[in-house]
Amino acid sequence: MRILMITSEAVPFAKTGGLADVVSALSYSLKKLGHDVRIVMPRYYRIDKKNLTPIPGAMGISIGDKEYWTEVFESTLPASDIPVYFIDHEESFGRDGLYGSAFEPDFNDNPKRFSILSHAAFQLCRKQHWIPDLMHAHDWQTALVPVLLKFNTQYLDFQETASVFTVHNIGYQGIYNKTHYVDTGLDWMYFYSAGFEDWDRMNFLKAGLLSADRLTTVSPTYAQEIQRPEYGFRMDGILRFRKEVLTGILNGVDTSVWNPKTDTHISFNYTARSLAKKAKNKAALQKYMGLPQDEKIPVFGMITRLTDQKGIAELFGPSYGAAFKMCTDINLQLIVLGAGDRWCEDELLALSKRLPNLRVYVGYDEKLSHWIEAGSNFFLMPSRYEPCGLNQMYSLLYGTLPIVRNTGGLADTVENYNEQTGDGTGFVLNLLTPESIYNTVNWAVNAWFKHPEHIVKMQKRGMAKDFTWDTSAKQYLAVYQEAVENKILNKH
Repeated sequence: MRILMITSEAVPFAKTGGLADVVSALSYSLKKLGHDVRIVMPRYYRIDKKNLTPIPGAMGISIGDKEYWTEVFESTLPASDIPVYFIDHEESFGRDGLYGSAFEPDFNDNPKRFSILSHAAFQLCRKQHWIPDLMHAHDWQTALVPVLLKFNTQYLDFQETASVFTVHNIGYQGIYNKTHYVDTGLDWMYFYSAGFEDWDRMNFLKAGLLSADRLTTVSPTYAQEIQRPEYGFRMDGILRFRKEVLTGILNGVDTSVWNPKTDTHISFNYTARSLAKKAKNKAALQKYMGLPQDEKIPVFGMITRLTDQKGIAELFGPSYGAAFKMCTDINLQLIVLGAGDRWCEDELLALSKRLPNLRVYVGYDEKLSHWIEAGSNFFLMPSRYEPCGLNQMYSLLYGTLPIVRNTGGLADTVENYNEQTGDGTGFVLNLLTPESIYNTVNWAVNAWFKHPEHIVKMQKRGMAKDFTWDTSAKQYLAVYQEAVENKILNKH
């Protein structure tokens, strides 16, 4: 199958979040399954032209009554022959920042920038004499692609091309003043019929949800949750209407990076058969963070964005958060790595001065993130909502038991502890309150001291889980085949 990924980011070229990892990892796995997969994305300011190969000839893009001239550069995903095409339009992408800057968090011309990217994907295919069987668009930035496939007579040579649209986080929708609609190049009649209209503004994500042949999101539970008002960010009605074409597929884990047996960042490699070496990683982590090196004290790790979505207020809120009571009442050590809301960074640093068993690193450190996964006994992830989540899967593979809320991908990947049998792979809380977090942490610590055999049993179960991208890619492929077959049937 010929598959084109249209994305605003992909590792190692540009990244602000998990979307970049997903696009590249999924592409590798689809290629491994024998498919012709290619990626198109912007050439941002920080992607050096010197490392790319220019494709001869400027490429004109007609959007409404405007003509934009772009250059195209080519590279490949590392250690592969998967082509990555970069759309070079200086006015749109020749600035620092993917979606915004410190002075302008959301660039005002984002509708035009990403409309150019979406139209460029079609022109690039023509330029390469390569019409895909399927175009896979990701998040609101490329939601225009399925709309153009469905409504734009400019691209009739793509009549047999099907579309899949993936929502990575439904909270980000691309909502702008409707005056930006002219940037799509579509007739005004489609402002309503294609679904852009949103309380007299325009909503890219909404139009993509209504136009794509198939919809996916990043976990089965999240696919159900976003059909409800409390998680759907006003799109729940559309998703209920289109539930027959919506599939939740868990993101995979890049096991070439996250594998305790081969991890190059950690001090001691280990497997489920050599958990004693995990204890050595714990001692190394305790020493590095300036904590007493005591194997008996359970270490709780946390790697997170310090934002409301992650349950941060309930955990670290001044005077009421669970962390203070946890660190004073329970025999544990807590290590937090993260950055985000300023109030939380300040509160955490102030707390760490008062609590000798709390260590905080504000920012991000790749090596430390691996040390925390390998050296912790438990991993805290009490998210308000979590489309998929990756750290709970890393934790399971590293024999670190996750403490999670029953939502999204966390619900799909962590099995709750059974005190009678010792079954499960972690500890699950249903309510997001300081009391619930405290009680679940206390429950985990009681199991640590009273039932060490249960802890080992759960560690081994978690480490045996298959979270590889190969599994996820096969599920995506089934969705692709459905979309393509349905497109052909409808055409005839």
